[in-house]
Amino acid sequence: MKASRTEQDQRDHFAHCIQVFGGIPATSRRLGIDERAIRRFANGELPVSTNLLEDTAKALGQLVTEATAAQARIAAGFGDH
Repeated sequence: MKASRTEQDQRDHFAHCIQVFGGIPATSRRLGIDERAIRRFANGELPVSTNLLEDTAKALGQLVTEATAAQARIAAGFGDH
């Protein structure tokens, strides 16, 4: 069964998000989803749902917040932790 362009786009975007998180183990931890399931979403065995993408967006937002705080500490010369 061939995926529609929308399904393929969602899968491709999810695969990119996996890379942004730092790989499958990191994505698994961030989303609270088993690594095998992450792989199955990425390779098309399971559909990438709107709910999964919404959860991914929330987790990416948390990652941005953490990265921004870490960058600020570096810029401040490792001030208060």
